[in-house]
Amino acid sequence: MTGPVLCYITDRKQFPGNEASRRSRLVEKIAEAANAGVAYIQLREKDLPTQELESLARDVMRLMHDAKLRAENRELRTEVLINSRTDIALAVGADGVQLRSDDISPEDVRRCTMQIHITMGVSCHTADEVQKAAAGRADFALFAPVFEKQATPQAKPAGLDALREACQHPIPVLGLGGITLENAAACLAAGAAGIAAIRLFQENDIADIVETLRSL
Repeated sequence: MTGPVLCYITDRKQFPGNEASRRSRLVEKIAEAANAGVAYIQLREKDLPTQELESLARDVMRLMHDAKLRAENRELRTEVLINSRTDIALAVGADGVQLRSDDISPEDVRRCTMQIHITMGVSCHTADEVQKAAAGRADFALFAPVFEKQATPQAKPAGLDALREACQHPIPVLGLGGITLENAAACLAAGAAGIAAIRLFQENDIADIVETLRSL
């Protein structure tokens, strides 16, 4: 995979229909994202009870090891990260975990999982939090919100200058929040290693979005 590092963040609630149809549509989108070659898929279904989240995560991991998916993409390297729940990530054999800025530290996670390598991202909102993530040996940081988010216009965007400052630390930083095809290049120009998004991927053909972003 070349070009910017891309992360698809899931939100099944954005799909129409009942819970079963939303879940089915989400798994389809995850397969689409994996086929398109995004680096990370963050399973971010924060409202699900533990048992249901684990069940969904198991379905996703079965998909990622499906022979048909592997046949369609022999160089599949997409990693699945479970939002905040290291226990579920380990239980289902996910590739890693996406930690909140106020979560257990990446260092503590590594200490608890010494025999198992897992990828760790940290969601950050300030340059200081990115610095802390780097010091804790996280693999990458998500910095948000860079731009105004459609779903939460009241959340004050950090802006490109703040993203540029965050990218000064020795860790890959992905821009998140209000990312579009029109402003993604500005994030990369500010020093971001890539971008993360929900709507940009979920509401469009992911293969087309990935191709466009890789050409920036």
